Amino acid sequence: MTPEANITENEPNPTGSAAEAPAAQLAELVQARGERDELRDLLVRRQAEFDNFRKRTERERSEYLQWAGMETVKELLPVLDDFERASQAAGGTPEYVKGVELIRNRMLETLKKMGLEPIESVGKPFDPHQHQAIERVETTEAADNTVLGEFQRGYNFKGRMLRPSMVKVAVKP
Repeated sequence: MTPEANITENEPNPTGSAAEAPAAQLAELVQARGERDELRDLLVRRQAEFDNFRKRTERERSEYLQWAGMETVKELLPVLDDFERASQAAGGTPEYVKGVELIRNRMLETLKKMGLEPIESVGKPFDPHQHQAIERVETTEAADNTVLGEFQRGYNFKGRMLRPSMVKVAVKP
């Protein structure tokens, strides 16, 4: 039986010979599969790009909100300093001092909830990353490079330096 005998009247043969038909169909199939694979690869890449974009924008938005809070807290630090000075000022009645202290403590607790962390300095070794030495005092009563006093308290905000402590440092004579 010849290949032409296998073709019936219902099966059109556009290429003319029966041997060429399967080869052409096979070539079309290979080409279609190649295009499908390219499109699938493109789809997977676009989905990955979109997922990365979504994650990046979410991270940037979160960082923006976090550091926008940092700027707000930074603007409120002078007010907190004023409350601290007012509570230490001489001449106020005990009720006045207690009221100022209550307001200061409440404000400090609110700022701590936002991420403010006071830097403890007095009695600790001088750290140039956390302290700014305003005064150096020669003394034998404290170890060399120990913080003796604090002129202005320093703060971190969520682990990042917001303001260094302004301190008095001991120096051996």
